[in-house]
Amino acid sequence: MIESLIKIAHISDLHVAGKHDRRLLQHLDGMLEHLKKTKVDHLVISGDLTDTAEPKDWQILKDRLIEHDLYDWQKVTVIAGNHDLINLEEEMRFYNVLNPLPGIKKRSFSGKVSRFCSMFSELIASDDESAAGFPFVKIMKIDGFSLAFVAVNSVWPWNPTENPLGARGCISPSELRVLSINSVVDALRESFVIGLCHHAYKVYSTDSVIDQAFDWTMELTNRKEYLEVLKLLGAGVVLHGHFHRFQSYTVDNISFINGGCFKNSPERYSELIVRSDGSFSQEFLSLP
Repeated sequence: MIESLIKIAHISDLHVAGKHDRRLLQHLDGMLEHLKKTKVDHLVISGDLTDTAEPKDWQILKDRLIEHDLYDWQKVTVIAGNHDLINLEEEMRFYNVLNPLPGIKKRSFSGKVSRFCSMFSELIASDDESAAGFPFVKIMKIDGFSLAFVAVNSVWPWNPTENPLGARGCISPSELRVLSINSVVDALRESFVIGLCHHAYKVYSTDSVIDQAFDWTMELTNRKEYLEVLKLLGAGVVLHGHFHRFQSYTVDNISFINGGCFKNSPERYSELIVRSDGSFSQEFLSLP
């Protein structure tokens, strides 16, 4: 009897810097072709698709996925990273010149998130663009068993005191509440659940003062609350990026896998194999 399994590829932090970033785009073409040839069932890109926070550059990735016949709800899932939603130079200039009210900045950021979700709506909500937003859940039946992706937006709006580099993360409490309601928990009960989040649960986490300072600028501020929701949903794995390191680690029996940085290592990716009995294995691979 042939064992049923799902093969998931995971890359992160592409940091595409516009249409003239030709070398990186060539590497991306090579990676996408390799994943097709090796018959990967699903590709996850866990944020920082671009380096510019410009919708025209989100479009570059969308077009690449279309060209490779991968722009499909069943084949690919993408989420946003801080570099997709925050232009640090623009934020600082805007703040220093106009010092906008918090409400104005919040609406502006929410609008950016909505535009991102609209751009990739077919990958988030299939055929219903109006339903595309965070958090979102994708339940897929593959090879006779159920796999669910549970995605949140962990990007925290820029703030001169609490998020001066725009790299700290925070998942909206409203997103966590939505995912905690009984109907969501019940809907996921029969699925192998994979959490998707841009920010890392763990960065350096050492006693070094320098490392601790870096941790503060990169941390997911409400990671403990996020972890509790993951446990409630029965998540077995979380795929993330942000901290440019290929690594895997376990927190409370949940495996966290960091997809590294495609821009720095465009030949590497993570492969996650999920089996119908609920077991899984993961390794970091390189292109031949």
